[in-house]
Amino acid sequence: MARPEDASTLPEIELRAGEPFRWVDDIADRKARSVETFVGYVNARRCWVAVDDDDRPMGFLLVDDVDGNAHVEQVSVVPEHQGMGVGRRLIEQARNWAKDTGRRAVTLTTFADVHAALYAHLGFSVLQDDEIGPGLRGLRREEAERGFDDLMLRVCMRLPV
Repeated sequence: MARPEDASTLPEIELRAGEPFRWVDDIADRKARSVETFVGYVNARRCWVAVDDDDRPMGFLLVDDVDGNAHVEQVSVVPEHQGMGVGRRLIEQARNWAKDTGRRAVTLTTFADVHAALYAHLGFSVLQDDEIGPGLRGLRREEAERGFDDLMLRVCMRLPV
């Protein structure tokens, strides 16, 4: 679980985590969430951090409740720790939170051509249109309004608990 003092470091992690994907899209150029937004997630106990050996945050997970599921709003890991299982452990936190709070699954949205294979490797499957609930459908509309669909195909994915 994230600590209140972690919130000030998380915007930088969010920005740095997007750097390796700059060649794919302009997500790396988007503005990070505010410290206040992170504080809200921390206070709601829906923010987890992964820390290095010196207890410094190197990744984070934000989770929302969408359609009765634990929805991964954001998972970010700094580039030098990507590919080392940090993101996998953070996703496992989302799954544990879902179990502990009686939710049926973990959901997320992602770019089909870039990240979907990674999440499939973790057990997620792509939802068909008729499997997408109203809350998740609303999130996809918001993403489209922010221009995400102009970059490349987005998909909704689900991991059963």
